[in-house]
Amino acid sequence: MSDDKYLIYGRNGWIGGKLINLLKEQGKTVVLGDARLQNRETLEKEIRSVNPTHILCAAGITGRPNIDWCESHQQDTLRTNVIGILNLADLCDQYNIHHTLYATGCIFEYDDKHTIENGVGFTEEDSANFFGSFYSKTKAYMEEMLKSYSTTLVLRVRMPISDDLNPRNFVTKIVKYDRVVNIPNSMTVLYDLLPVSLIMAERRLTGIYNFTNPGAISHNEVLALYKKYVDPDYTWQNFTIEEQNKILAAKRSNNLLDTTKITSALPDVKILDIHTSCDLVFQRMRANLEAESEWPNNLPKRN
Repeated sequence: MSDDKYLIYGRNGWIGGKLINLLKEQGKTVVLGDARLQNRETLEKEIRSVNPTHILCAAGITGRPNIDWCESHQQDTLRTNVIGILNLADLCDQYNIHHTLYATGCIFEYDDKHTIENGVGFTEEDSANFFGSFYSKTKAYMEEMLKSYSTTLVLRVRMPISDDLNPRNFVTKIVKYDRVVNIPNSMTVLYDLLPVSLIMAERRLTGIYNFTNPGAISHNEVLALYKKYVDPDYTWQNFTIEEQNKILAAKRSNNLLDTTKITSALPDVKILDIHTSCDLVFQRMRANLEAESEWPNNLPKRN
């Protein structure tokens, strides 16, 4: 066993829980962080006490049930997503600890250069161009500041998908809607990419990486797979972005992220394209649900 020791923040969260399980399966030494990131003195004391080689941060406020919550809770959002994350990155730099931050790619929107039709994705060198929600604003500003820290790896997660129907799963969210927009987006299949993030941490990669499966998939394509494998009776309707914006407190980001950098940095690691990966997700989801005695009665219900 290596001497690596992983300190995890976001232990009670969806992604944090998956990371803990993955690390334990790999026989890694894992310590679960208790300190609140915005309390620098307590945070520093905990980091010094644990003395980790790696810190993985899946902590952050996304709001419940969605990012609209951040619009009316801006101070709470700032304390965690800005003050807390800066505290952690700064302390990791001070003590030369590798820091992996599970951030977001929801800081871009299609524009004249990056269109749905031309398939040109945003790269890691592009600066944010989407500020339609307070959540995205905090993440965009934070990414710029984190460029100053040489020990931090920033992973741009987008619309994360898992094999279960966890409430945080992008699939679980959209199947509850009567109407959805139908726009191709980059998405992150956690089954594929969370193990990749641990490889990146172990190799001490730093800087910003688009952390999605190659390619883009539309909402309709995702829901068609859900209907095919999980719920053949499921139906939905589409509406426009303009119609969607009327019922939301905050706008939503839609974009394609270029994955050249991550695939080039890890030539020995296979990352499936988003269409292949999503098909496999729903096959695994169907198998998992069939193993549960209450399926199909426990499928998500519309709000």
